[in-house]
Amino acid sequence: MPEKNHEYWMRRAIAEAGKAQGKDEVPIGCIIVKNGKIISRGHNLRESAQDPAAHAELIAIRKAARKLGSWRLLDTTLYVTLEPCIMCMGAIILARVPTVVFGCFDPKGGAAGSLYDLSDDSRLNHRVQLIPRILEEECSQQLSGFFSELRRRKRSRRVTAPA
Repeated sequence: MPEKNHEYWMRRAIAEAGKAQGKDEVPIGCIIVKNGKIISRGHNLRESAQDPAAHAELIAIRKAARKLGSWRLLDTTLYVTLEPCIMCMGAIILARVPTVVFGCFDPKGGAAGSLYDLSDDSRLNHRVQLIPRILEEECSQQLSGFFSELRRRKRSRRVTAPA
């Protein structure tokens, strides 16, 4: 069995993102690990659920809290393929997740170093250790491939649409 390092767990998050992609959702995946085991998984479901809060991280956080019977996700590590947004970083902080490992930065909406960095804001009552750029290229390619295909499909619909 391979060593369970950050790359090992990020590959599990990438697989979760693949589930979102299979549903025509933006491929973002998340897992939460505690004591060397995955305790929850989540993938983006905003389009399917028509829910602006159906982000991979929020889904995984809710499942983990139910499984642990506590809103405090102490001694866990959250792995996500894309840098968390403001909403997700807020939930991560409120859930007391100590460590977040992510694949690629989100220059349009990231709150873990890109646009904002909520992880180390002294005004908040919890700090989050960030470990960025784990399997960054794979995570980035999964997203860019999805959007490239989406644009291709939209163009082909415009070209083949009856006049």
